[in-house]
Amino acid sequence: MVKVDCRGLACPIPVLKTKEALEKGATELLVIVDNKASRENVKRFALKEGCSVEVEERDGLFYLKITKQGASAPSTSASETKKGPDSRGKKSVTVLIASTYVGEEEELGRILMKGFLNTFINADPMPSRIVLINAAVKMACEGAEPEILQALKKLEEAGVEVICCATCLDYYKLLEKVAVGTPSNAYDVVQALVTSDLVVRL
Repeated sequence: MVKVDCRGLACPIPVLKTKEALEKGATELLVIVDNKASRENVKRFALKEGCSVEVEERDGLFYLKITKQGASAPSTSASETKKGPDSRGKKSVTVLIASTYVGEEEELGRILMKGFLNTFINADPMPSRIVLINAAVKMACEGAEPEILQALKKLEEAGVEVICCATCLDYYKLLEKVAVGTPSNAYDVVQALVTSDLVVRL
C-alpha cells in the first residue's frame, strides 16, 4: 500500500498527489489529510476514478484507504470536460461567480444577481456550469436567500453543473450545509475554466 501524507497541504495538492500516485500504477493508497475539505475532495476524486474509498478519522486526522477497482469509466465531471459542444450541442459556457452580489453597490448588486441567475435558464446557450468561489458559495447553502437558492436548483435540474469551492465552504464553515451543487477542489475548478469555450465572470 502506498502512503500519501498530505497533512498541512492546501487544496488542490492532496488531490494532485492522489492523482499522481494512481497514474504511477498504485492500486492501494492510504491518503492522510487534516481537514474536511481535503477529505471530501480526495474522496470525490477517487470515486470519480472508479476506486473504492474507506474513511477513518483518528486524532483529528482523516485516513482514506483507496483501492483501485480497475479501469475507470470516462468521467463527465468538470475536470474531464473538453472544449467544444456540450451534450446539448452548444458551445460550453462557464459562469464564474465570486461574490453574493454583482458590481460594487451591494444592495443593487443582490437584485442584479437574482435577475441574472433567473435569466440564465432561458439563455441560449444556457451555461454548461456555474462555478462558485469565495463568498459566492454561501448562495448554494442552507440559509441562503430563497429566490437565489431556488434559481440555482432550477439551473441544476436543467442540466447545469453547479461547482462549489470546497476550500471556500470550509472557510465559511458551510461544508456540511450545501443545498445545491457539488463541493469541488481547485483542480476541478481550473479544469472547468480552461476547458470552456467561454468564461463569463459576474
